[in-house]
Amino acid sequence: MVTVAAPDIAFLIPAYNAGETLAECLGSLQQQTRSNWQAVVVDDGSTDGTWDVLEAIARGDSRILPARQPNAGAAAARNHAARLAAAPLLCMLDADDWLDPTFIENMLPVAEDETAPVIAHCAYRRVAPDGRLMRVEQPPILTGNIARRELSSFCAIAIHTAVFPKSLFERLGGMDEGLQTCEDWDLWLRMAFAGAEFRRVDTCLAFYRMKAGSLSGDPVKMVRDAIYVTTKAQTLRVQQGLSAEGPETGWITPAVSQLRMLAWVVAAKLDPSLDVAALAELLPEIPDAAGYESFFVGVILHGLETSLLPDRAEDLIDALDTWQPTFLLLVQLIQRHSFPGTGRKIIEAAAWQISAANFSRSFTLGNIQVASVEIGTLSKIVKAEHADTLVMHGFSGGQHVGTFVGPFWGDLSIRAQIRLIMHEMQAAEHLQTPHTLAYFSSWTREALRGYRAFGGLIIHNGRRRGRFERLMVHLGRNALLACAPSDKQDNDARLADMLRTAGRGLAPQCGEPAGPRPEQAKETPSIQTEEEYWEHIFERPDPWNYVSVYEQVKYAQTLSLIPEGIETALELACAEGIFTEKLAREVARVTATDISQRAIDRAIERCRDRVNVELRVLDFAREDLPPQQDLVVCSEVLYYMKDEAMLAAVCRKMAAALKPGGCLITAHAHIRRDEPARTGFDWGNPFGAGTIRRVFTEQAGLALEETIEAELYAIHRFRKGAVASPALRIETHGTPLEADVAKHVIWGPAGVDREAAWTTEVTASVPILMYHRIAADGPAALRRFRTTPEHFRKQMQFLRRQGYYAVTAPTLADLLRSGKPIQGRPVMLTFDDAYVDFRTNAFPILAENDFSAEVFVVTDKVGGRSDWDSSYGEPAPLMSWPEIQELNERGISFGSHLASHRPASGMESEALLAEAMGSRHALQNRLGGSVVSIALPYGATDFRVPGILALAGYGIGFTTRPAKAALSDNLFALPRLEVRGDHPLETFPELLGLPGAFIG
Repeated sequence: MVTVAAPDIAFLIPAYNAGETLAECLGSLQQQTRSNWQAVVVDDGSTDGTWDVLEAIARGDSRILPARQPNAGAAAARNHAARLAAAPLLCMLDADDWLDPTFIENMLPVAEDETAPVIAHCAYRRVAPDGRLMRVEQPPILTGNIARRELSSFCAIAIHTAVFPKSLFERLGGMDEGLQTCEDWDLWLRMAFAGAEFRRVDTCLAFYRMKAGSLSGDPVKMVRDAIYVTTKAQTLRVQQGLSAEGPETGWITPAVSQLRMLAWVVAAKLDPSLDVAALAELLPEIPDAAGYESFFVGVILHGLETSLLPDRAEDLIDALDTWQPTFLLLVQLIQRHSFPGTGRKIIEAAAWQISAANFSRSFTLGNIQVASVEIGTLSKIVKAEHADTLVMHGFSGGQHVGTFVGPFWGDLSIRAQIRLIMHEMQAAEHLQTPHTLAYFSSWTREALRGYRAFGGLIIHNGRRRGRFERLMVHLGRNALLACAPSDKQDNDARLADMLRTAGRGLAPQCGEPAGPRPEQAKETPSIQTEEEYWEHIFERPDPWNYVSVYEQVKYAQTLSLIPEGIETALELACAEGIFTEKLAREVARVTATDISQRAIDRAIERCRDRVNVELRVLDFAREDLPPQQDLVVCSEVLYYMKDEAMLAAVCRKMAAALKPGGCLITAHAHIRRDEPARTGFDWGNPFGAGTIRRVFTEQAGLALEETIEAELYAIHRFRKGAVASPALRIETHGTPLEADVAKHVIWGPAGVDREAAWTTEVTASVPILMYHRIAADGPAALRRFRTTPEHFRKQMQFLRRQGYYAVTAPTLADLLRSGKPIQGRPVMLTFDDAYVDFRTNAFPILAENDFSAEVFVVTDKVGGRSDWDSSYGEPAPLMSWPEIQELNERGISFGSHLASHRPASGMESEALLAEAMGSRHALQNRLGGSVVSIALPYGATDFRVPGILALAGYGIGFTTRPAKAALSDNLFALPRLEVRGDHPLETFPELLGLPGAFIG
């Protein structure tokens, strides 16, 4: 007899009518490489020879402790066994399962850690009734809160794969005997919330026997018990104050978890007589499964594999007739309670996953037809009755050379397949040239059509050989396509009919845009000298808008620094005399000068009533200044000195022009290049207020007396002679800023210069930011989609400060299509729905930060309200066509958001094509130019949609998938980063990949 003094681990084994399998189960323990174990086997009221088998085995091995009880269920039997167990560690093993001989050897070192309650768990394999070993099933990593999160949704570890402390089992009260299924899941859940640590052993050490006829247990019990466990999980989560449920936190809601169990049970049971509707009525609610499509595909396929026990994933194709009705029944159930198109996306994901196991297999699943073709031996493919989406895999010599995924309109003739291979798969080189009379006739016709191209090659010099080869390839492909068999009802013919039908319903395109046409840009004359440059600047009166609030406030602040009793004043660079006229009121005599005769002429006219003003042309950088001045004023011009040496020379000249005790006043803006750590203008001048002040201070005999410091500029008064400590006044600049001024301002601390980023950085991805409304008020339920103007301004200032520049949809398409690294820091700003608050709130902020944007218009709703939001509160007003046209003329781009705001994935293919064409046509008619972009409402896309959008004439399309757009992305399914209005402002830098950067 085998004995053990003090076992390290005890196996709890309930046995009910297990006479045929118990010996093998216990035999796997007797074959363990470590013998320090105990097996407590509880006969749970068996009616076969289980007890006799157990007694016989136990007589020869004292490590096996037999016990009996009236039938009370597996949970009660395990609790009974645990009370009899003498080891500190436990493992629950069913009487028909078994363990690898190294199970104890591998698991004990992990589970014996006494610093915390530890659950060691390993991988396992299912065993088919015929003895076949299925694939290894590896549990997820369950460290930290992941265990609580995962176990709140499903049973992440198999019952006989875990080793755990007996003390923890007893502290939690053992297994819940009220559960007939899911009792192990309930135990792991409670252990996770009790603070146990789950540690995975990355080895397959356990085997789970599948019984014929009872592969999934009782569906009603399993769904009912899953509801109980997931509801308990939610209570525990709330009690412990853990993250709220939802996709963003990774915590799946109880409703989704319960639907998950129902889907798995139905797939695993695979019983045509099962009343799925009655089973669904057990659920407290059936959730919207949108966003969980791939999740449910994984659940359903795992259930099907559990039922059908295929050797390979592709074996599911052979059993398609067996499981497709049940699969589609589940999809219909989910779709009835979900966002339009959710069921379609589940079918797509399942079809793709199955097809990916072997691209050479053809099949039809719901509306998805998968066709595998050998390019060398093409034959007609008949469209399945309900199919509207084609997945076509092309093979050449047995090698996979490409895949087409898109809309399916009719049978695929050989010609239609050749077109897909040429133009969609880009695999034309694998097509074989037929040596037939039809082909040579087609080739001759194509050559005659292209005779001019041949003539050009003969007449013109250059790289004719390469051009000739390309032309021959083009001719050959066109000839091959022309001679290929087709029919009048094939895919291409039906598509052509639909395009003609949709086109006939559209109004004629307008030739000119509505509204006034912009003036033609005048050609800039060649400029040779400094004087010519300034004469050109002053061709337009008041080129810097000196009458703006910003400039007038600065003038008033400058005048406040003028001491009383000034007799003679010299103003340099007086421009058109706007400040001169004000200065003349404060001093006895003014001599005002400028390099431009045009400017002086206007200044003379402005100051004609001021007898104390003398105006004349003077280049102060090169000519002498009038001496003996009480005051010299020189503002907003010293940036133009070519370098610091020239600036110093001019400063000395000004100081020399002052009488002893005279004053010099100068006002200049802060320039970002000069003072990178503070707010300033992005002008390309070599220096600004900071350097100008320093250079004046360095002049002998000149001392800083007083400064007015504003955020955007500084005004300094220097005195020729000794002064006390300089005074400082902090004042505000005039507001609002004109857009032409504001767009040059970079607000806040140091960032990245646009030009520097353009020169030194390249990127392979572009952030496309998605906004909806820019407004402070609206329905509380739509807070996510509403960014306040205050936050939006700070976000745009952040982008400006970090060196981003905006790209439009056509530019982005060209950049991505090129496949080359992109210079600098591009960003695209998009706004869905065309709300009125884009014009009133967003556009002014965009303009003042030098950004363009793309606005997506719901063309049938223009001038109305966002009625798709009516269930949440008062719908917001949308822009009218005149407002859209005005913004388009001011540089804002517009694209389509379809016509009706319906999700594209919920529309029939022909209806989607017609609506996409109509929406684009409406925009082009109103705006008078080409429209290439479309953003899909709700981001709802599927396998068909990109192809349909291309047919409708678009060049680029956007979804709501959260990521940066990469060079490898499908141009009709570009991701966007949603800027959520209900998130803190600090999350914006994180969205751009710059966490912690200053945003204000």
